[in-house]
Amino acid sequence: MKFEKFFITSGQADARLEIVVAKPQSDGPHPTVVFNHGFTGRGRNKSLYTRTVCPAVTAHYFVEKGWMVLFPQRRGRGKSGGGYGEGLAPDGSGYSCNIEISVAGFERAVEDMDAVVRHLRERSDVDQDRLVIGGVSRGSILSIAYAGMRPNTFRGAINFNGGWLGRSCSNHEIVNPTLFERGAPADIPTLWLHGIRDQYYRIEHCRANFETFLSAGGKGKFVAAPMGHALLFKPALWKRHLDQYLSDIDVLGNPSADSALKPAAIPIIDRPPFRFEAGHHSNQ
Repeated sequence: MKFEKFFITSGQADARLEIVVAKPQSDGPHPTVVFNHGFTGRGRNKSLYTRTVCPAVTAHYFVEKGWMVLFPQRRGRGKSGGGYGEGLAPDGSGYSCNIEISVAGFERAVEDMDAVVRHLRERSDVDQDRLVIGGVSRGSILSIAYAGMRPNTFRGAINFNGGWLGRSCSNHEIVNPTLFERGAPADIPTLWLHGIRDQYYRIEHCRANFETFLSAGGKGKFVAAPMGHALLFKPALWKRHLDQYLSDIDVLGNPSADSALKPAAIPIIDRPPFRFEAGHHSNQ
């Protein structure tokens, strides 16, 4: 299996995004998954910003099943241009716990996803009726939320240990469920794969995020696995769940069975302002 690397334009004129692609040897168009990277721990080690993230375990899994996988590097990450601005504190101390700063970083990530989807629409080797978005950690919550913010774009969304703020920030109890809730309007099946020993997101918090998502109208399956934040690298714990999920997505992706999904223009909707209402997360 070979990785292909190239750059695409972003919404920022002087910042191109690095994309890493792995795809089957057969002729396309291929069902395609966009798999999003996470954060860099506490955000203090700047040397981690420039590492291109394209987990081989993820690439092998999808390619062997006949799927093409894209690993976009958001602005300031990998070899992408622009500064890394996903919720870092102004004093350089790492990721901020401030709600406004954190959510502004999330909105910046959404802008980069818009650029990736525009690129997908231009590719002749992509099966436009069989698109899935997924990721790990911050890339997971971005994927779930983005699917709802840009409905009629993806057939499914996959969450590996997702969250935007970790448990070291008390505001994670506000930010994470509120962002996950944005994914509910997608009206697509989702798969949530969480480690019960995750050092960033307690499993009780993850279950509460899922319940908030369901209460808002979202659809999905929650799997708790005996692992920590590195669950992605233990396919024996999630492979059968993802196998079944992708099989179901393939059925849904049959145009003759469901012609309701239409390619959507990007952007589709204005992003709503962040709002926290007292009592909204009483199930936490």
